[in-house]
Amino acid sequence: MTKIKTTTMALAVSTALTAVSVAPALAENWDMPMAYSGSNFHSVTGAEFAECVTTGTGGDISITTHPSGSLFAGADIKRAIQTGQVPIGERLLSGHQNENPIFGIDSIPFLSPSFDDHDKLWNAAKPTMEEILAEQNLTLLYSVPWPPQGLYFNQEVNAVADMEGIKFRSYNNATARLAELTGMLPVQIEAAEISQAFATGVASSMVSSGATGYDRKVWESLSHFYEVDAWLPRNYVMVNSGVWDGTSDANKNVIMGCAKLAEYAGTWRAKEYTGFTLQGLRDGGMNVQPAGDGLMTELRAIGETMTAEWLEAAGDQGKAIVDAYRAAQ
Repeated sequence: MTKIKTTTMALAVSTALTAVSVAPALAENWDMPMAYSGSNFHSVTGAEFAECVTTGTGGDISITTHPSGSLFAGADIKRAIQTGQVPIGERLLSGHQNENPIFGIDSIPFLSPSFDDHDKLWNAAKPTMEEILAEQNLTLLYSVPWPPQGLYFNQEVNAVADMEGIKFRSYNNATARLAELTGMLPVQIEAAEISQAFATGVASSMVSSGATGYDRKVWESLSHFYEVDAWLPRNYVMVNSGVWDGTSDANKNVIMGCAKLAEYAGTWRAKEYTGFTLQGLRDGGMNVQPAGDGLMTELRAIGETMTAEWLEAAGDQGKAIVDAYRAAQ
């Protein structure tokens, strides 16, 4: 775990900020709600980002992170930033796909199943995402992907038929639709509630990364993890645009420098964390293995259905993003 959390970020921050001179200003305290546990790599990266900003602005802007949904529940974080209840925060944007299909670009099954593919998809989608967020009084600072998503169960699963009737944790439109197409029963559960939901039988399955399962010790309730590399969802750190407009150019430069470092460090962690957390699931007693060929064939067919549905919902904007991504491959 030490290796995962120890990066060259501190040295890079120091180097990047050496030449930055920030004029004295009235100190501001920014509370930054985050949905995932303090030990999760997204939260660790966010805490380093906060420290970078606090140090780099000479204390003009002091950011305090609030992990585990302790300040706002995950579903409420985006709205809290938009309305100015907090100036900054992190959210899984696919959780808001009902607002705009583009928010679900990172959750299209098997469209971009690897880190390299997903990086190309993100580059194609980012300009449009920034425009949509700007219309909602939000300014994007940085975004970090999760490791590839796999399927968790409390039983052996060899075919879609084996999933019939299983209570499935959903967290966005894509996961709810996946449940419907596989015959499972979707139950909306935020990340902070996962452990309790599995322990009490509210749900007994989910699609998520090894990181989420490891952080929440799901081996206490679940027995199987199937590597299917369905998609790589992304977390986004956003600031209220009114707050951003009122920030000095010098401090904006510091924040954006820290944001670039955080995106780099967070993405590196996601890659490193993939193998580490899968081994952690094994050490906890779970059966971790690639899904069988038959199951993958059925899941990919479902992915094709969901891709077609997303493209129809997202219209010309969505088609342009996917076309640009495919052209870059």
